[in-house]
Amino acid sequence: MKRLDVFTPGIVDYEEALDIQHELVEKRISGEIADTLILLEHNPVITFGRGGKEDNLIAAADTLKEKNVEIYKIERGGDVTFHGPGQLVGYPIIDLDNRGRDMHKFLRELEEVLINVIKSFDLDARRSEGYTGVWVDESKLAAIGVAVRRWVSFHGFALNIHNELSCFNLINPCGITDKAVGSISSMTKRLIDMGNVIDKVVVEFKNVFGYNEVNVFNNIRG
Repeated sequence: MKRLDVFTPGIVDYEEALDIQHELVEKRISGEIADTLILLEHNPVITFGRGGKEDNLIAAADTLKEKNVEIYKIERGGDVTFHGPGQLVGYPIIDLDNRGRDMHKFLRELEEVLINVIKSFDLDARRSEGYTGVWVDESKLAAIGVAVRRWVSFHGFALNIHNELSCFNLINPCGITDKAVGSISSMTKRLIDMGNVIDKVVVEFKNVFGYNEVNVFNNIRG
């Protein structure tokens, strides 16, 4: 029986979510928990992955302070990205040792989940050659950056639902300067319900990764 536990705690500060991930990774390594997916939103934050370049941060320190945007340098792959309310962030804590230790396949499966979700809103979602993530036309709607510890994954993906896209002007998103950033709401011209998207992500995650049982919880701690 392949089981996935899903947690949907709402808006969580980035540092708290990072601590939770590290706790769950250790528990997954030791076999204390099943594969886990956290689906949440963050207060405004900019994160730099292992490949992040400082010059991809455009905004001055005063601007970031005024907007209450924090900055974190973390262990995921990729460059710089922005998280904020209205964007769905997913953290899969998954044992890849049971999945052939194939990081390329894992990234493509994450993309497939997000492509299927976006297509359900009648948008032509696709991959873009040479990039990781999901696109509609020339706009990027989903970013992916993961890390692994002893073949357990953490960090994950960010899918733009109805977040404020002007916040991406603070950075060169993922180090890309010649393409736009979009959201499902900006592409469909209507407000998309976050809960509806979460439900779709859970279904697609179950199908793409082949889980037999999925349990959904609101709270991660207590």
